[in-house]
Amino acid sequence: MFPTLFELSIPIRNSSYELKNTRKQRLFVATFPRTNSRIMQEKDIPSSKSHTTNGIKRPKQDGTSDQPHPNDRPFRFPDSPPDGGVKAWLHVLGSFMLYFNTWGIMNAFGVYQNYYESGELFETSSSNISWIGSIAAFLLLAMGVIVGPIYDRGYLRLILSFGAFMVVFGHMMLSLCREYWQVVLAQGLVIGIGAGVLFVPCVALVPQYFSARLGTALGIAASGSALGGIVYPIVLYRLLDKIGFPWAVRVVGFIALATLSIPIVVMRMRVKPPKIRKAVDVSNFLDFHYLAFVLVSLLAYLGIFVIFFYLPYYAEADGITDHALATYLVPVFNAASLFGRTIPNMLADKTGPMNLLSPASVIAGTLLLCMMAAHSKGAIIVIALLAGFMSGALIGLPPLCLVALTQDKSTLGTRMGQGFAIAGLGVLASGPIAGAILGRSGDLHWAGLWTFGGVCTLVSGILYGLVRISKYGFSPIKA
Repeated sequence: MFPTLFELSIPIRNSSYELKNTRKQRLFVATFPRTNSRIMQEKDIPSSKSHTTNGIKRPKQDGTSDQPHPNDRPFRFPDSPPDGGVKAWLHVLGSFMLYFNTWGIMNAFGVYQNYYESGELFETSSSNISWIGSIAAFLLLAMGVIVGPIYDRGYLRLILSFGAFMVVFGHMMLSLCREYWQVVLAQGLVIGIGAGVLFVPCVALVPQYFSARLGTALGIAASGSALGGIVYPIVLYRLLDKIGFPWAVRVVGFIALATLSIPIVVMRMRVKPPKIRKAVDVSNFLDFHYLAFVLVSLLAYLGIFVIFFYLPYYAEADGITDHALATYLVPVFNAASLFGRTIPNMLADKTGPMNLLSPASVIAGTLLLCMMAAHSKGAIIVIALLAGFMSGALIGLPPLCLVALTQDKSTLGTRMGQGFAIAGLGVLASGPIAGAILGRSGDLHWAGLWTFGGVCTLVSGILYGLVRISKYGFSPIKA
């Protein structure tokens, strides 16, 4: 045991350690027999070939012996991501299903908002109803601060299993709710926590398998949120009148149970992070561009999420469409978002994400302002399609921007976790503030609601552009 410790602490690999005579040399070898292959004497190395003198095997000139010591195994660094292959694309599929049951469920909240506004389950204000979806969406973004270090310790299977259980359990409990506070607990807290736990492997695993095509892979994975926003609203609308709210919600829970089994089966950590990241690192806020980007994202989320909550309710309450078409505006919006999450991400591999995020935010804010002038079915459908596409870009590009703004990639997990937790405050406040502006039924201020959402999103687009210019200048480079 002792010779091994000696070898690890004082490796003898060059001529600086020269034995005085053969007697001392033999005594040393007898005492530490396992170091005999490591002793080098400059005067005894006439050529690059290994040889033997006085019974001691000499190493080659390059410092290696014919039979290296067992303790001399080289450290193997993880190779680069495969950037393709069956296993890599299976992880994209797994991440797709996680997005399907995290952001996909959040994107369907407009249908719940419209149903709760009817008063069939409980009666409360629009602002109070918005708190349900806002809490869930905020927890989706904020839970990464807690779950990130657990993921770094290698507990992927535990994270996936616990998150899937919470999402399914939350839906089963929601089906039993009859009061507002019960819905806040089941849908806002339980489903929100489950979605937040699952969101960490959504973002963290795909970069382990892709590098050059990372934007494309993440775009395809993120499109699962758009598909969830198409499927779940249609399922709810078709089943609410036929089997009622409780069983309609249970069906959604069973769909989540089936689809969440896929990532549990196929997803594995390719490499474990070399060190456990900090939950919060205050030094990151000394990076001006990082801090500015996070605060601008908070403002962007404060504005863009207004349309997620109030699009179907606006169409029906303002008399633009009937109940059926108002409900289908949610899947229409999310169908356009499907392309908004994939196409800009693919372009970002060539142009850079910062170059796309600013114009996407400006256009999205302009479209929200145009909602004030949408008083026909055709107009509101067109705006829903365009706004859905731009909102997809506005949500899909920030993770890539944070990657671009991070020089030391070992801190990326911490920067993303705490960054999205802060930006998530915009999601938390968006619906309730918009609901307070809207007011009670009978005296709805839709112009104020759309002005609030549009101005916040439009200004964030301008500020995104200023962050880009401050970081990279006016040069037309990939950024």
